[in-house]
Amino acid sequence: MFSLTVCDHIMIAHSFQGEEFGPAQRLHGATYAVEAEFRAPKLDTANLLIDIGLAKTVLRALLDTVDYHNLDTLPALAGQNTTTEFMAAHIHGLVVAALKDGRLGAGGAGVCRLKILLRESPVAWAAYEAAV
Repeated sequence: MFSLTVCDHIMIAHSFQGEEFGPAQRLHGATYAVEAEFRAPKLDTANLLIDIGLAKTVLRALLDTVDYHNLDTLPALAGQNTTTEFMAAHIHGLVVAALKDGRLGAGGAGVCRLKILLRESPVAWAAYEAAV
């Protein structure tokens, strides 16, 4: 299995609902390093898994939908505890949609698995991985 990873980052604000979140129930900020790892069983005729430049451009466009936003106010995320784990799954869904509608080019059709990893700090991160 081949893999190719591109990364970027986002800065968000949010709050959590539930006593288990303690002080994080108040509005606070987070900065995430976001990694998108594409996997495919074979390379294309040019020996590429996916166009790395296109992957970076599309990831940035998708991240722009949440970057510098208060997630509590976005309709797509209303009422959700936008934990690191939840946001990894949310971004996964955005990237899968881009793969399926061709925004990642012809190479995107060969991608069979995708892993989205969000690094909240040097010592804590979460990921969501699933078949495309």
